[in-house]
Amino acid sequence: MPDSKALDRPSSRNLKQLSAILPFVKPYKKQIGLALLFLVLGAATTLYLPVAVRQMIDLGFAPEHRDAISRYFLLMFGVAVAMAIFTGLRFLTVSWLGQRVVADLRDAVYQRVVKMSPAFFESTRTGEVLSRINTDTTLVETVVGSTFSITLRSVFMFIGAVAMMVVSSPSLAGWIGLVIPGIVIPIVVAGRWVRRFSRQSQDRIADCSAMATETINAIHTVQAYAQIPREQSRFSAAVTEAFKTSVKRIRAETLMGMVVVVVVFGGIVLVLWRGAGQVIAGELSAGVLSQFVLYAVMAAGTMGALTQVIGELQRASGALERITELLALKPDIQSPEQPQSLTEPVRGELELRDVHFAYPSRPETAILSGLNLHIKPGETVALVGPSGAGKSTLFQLLMRFYDPQQGQLLLDGAPMQALDLDQLRQQMALVAQDVTMFSSNALENIRYGRPDSDMALVEKAAHAAHAHEFISQLAEGYETYLGERGVRLSGGQAQRLSIARALITNPPILLLDEATSALDAESERLVQQALDEIMEQRTTLVIAHRLATVRKADRIIVMEHGKAVAEGTHDELVEHSALYRHLAELQFLG
Repeated sequence: MPDSKALDRPSSRNLKQLSAILPFVKPYKKQIGLALLFLVLGAATTLYLPVAVRQMIDLGFAPEHRDAISRYFLLMFGVAVAMAIFTGLRFLTVSWLGQRVVADLRDAVYQRVVKMSPAFFESTRTGEVLSRINTDTTLVETVVGSTFSITLRSVFMFIGAVAMMVVSSPSLAGWIGLVIPGIVIPIVVAGRWVRRFSRQSQDRIADCSAMATETINAIHTVQAYAQIPREQSRFSAAVTEAFKTSVKRIRAETLMGMVVVVVVFGGIVLVLWRGAGQVIAGELSAGVLSQFVLYAVMAAGTMGALTQVIGELQRASGALERITELLALKPDIQSPEQPQSLTEPVRGELELRDVHFAYPSRPETAILSGLNLHIKPGETVALVGPSGAGKSTLFQLLMRFYDPQQGQLLLDGAPMQALDLDQLRQQMALVAQDVTMFSSNALENIRYGRPDSDMALVEKAAHAAHAHEFISQLAEGYETYLGERGVRLSGGQAQRLSIARALITNPPILLLDEATSALDAESERLVQQALDEIMEQRTTLVIAHRLATVRKADRIIVMEHGKAVAEGTHDELVEHSALYRHLAELQFLG
């Protein structure tokens, strides 16, 4: 089973992980080609500038050379204009590419995450997943959109400058060659140091995100128990820890940059001192030395730029590693490659054969132990039992949120694991005790299961759930924004809206998990009446704690310790089942 540990492995010790971005870049070969073209042209114009300077210096600033010098200055201006145009076009193309790639990457991560089974979210913090989608992909965007472009340009300029240095003066270039190992060694050593702090920094940011998400989602509980100061203190400590880790990373990057700059320019000063001696001895012209100096400055500048971006590349490599780990995860629950087709129309016959199940996060605790059930098409079955008996777990298995470790679940005689996952779930509608509302309006919440539903169908479902009246009284009717998680609705209103959402899909199977628990007496009567009507000719399973609900069921199944220990009508069970009689006294009759 995938878990959060899969997202916390240490970063790779090199930049090979950046190759994982290639599948997302390949579709945009045209933009890559244009960017490379503008890169080459911009670098070429830049590399020509020292040649023009050398020619001017060697020509001299005598009056008789006024026209020639003017032409050289005009040429230099033209080169500068061309360099500005090519640089701008490169920036535009690469920035577009970066935005496009990171959009595709975010989409790919989201597409993967929403397919993961609930088992994944049992052991992975939501804030950590959000950190992957937001923070880590932003780092990748920086690399693709600017850092990678700067790196390519710097490498190209460095190679070009070194080549022109060799052309200008092979002997001085040889001296430069002696300095290069002193530049590379600090980069390699310090780079590993920076990578370690970069990974730690991203982990601390993910911790902050996870903590904030958890607290905000539970804000009512936090405030109800007067724990705001405690949560503020915890978050402040997490932010401080993230800050300290980031400072360590910045110090490492700064030290690496300082060392490299000192070594680079120290080497250049040494070589220039040698060049000045050659000019004095008449072995080298002043123009050639000037040209060599400019190329040496270019090489040093590009090397300095590389030392700056290497840290960003390392951070992005760690971020991309964390992203690719998510993309590599496979959902525990998937459709088979060649799913079996359901018979049309679906009758709604359900059967469980010797089902054993324990949650992946608690494998030692059996929730269902050899459960056997057979529910006929159109039958209404009430499930009762003490807390922990496995009633809600049964619903989750029917929806294939989980698969049993042993046994089979069948729909109309077909094994559920052999069916297409979406097709299976479309045959059922779940009305849960904990209502889920989306941050949208009433219209979109009702037709969530059938987004193409017209207004007439939406209103029909709302009428059936006795939700139309209160929706019509909202400020903008069905277009009224309900707030995040439906906070603008009362518990009863949200429950009726969720019932309307279930009705609009017109499923052959209804799963009602205490569907009227949040309603007042009048609303419960109205909704129960609606449920009684829609339960006709549908297979319905009801987790019930109310006498009115169980009395109307065709059959009551009593569950205990993951098994069906008794079944029958209310009167039969009161007479023959001690457990049911006890539950009835506590829950129904009390």
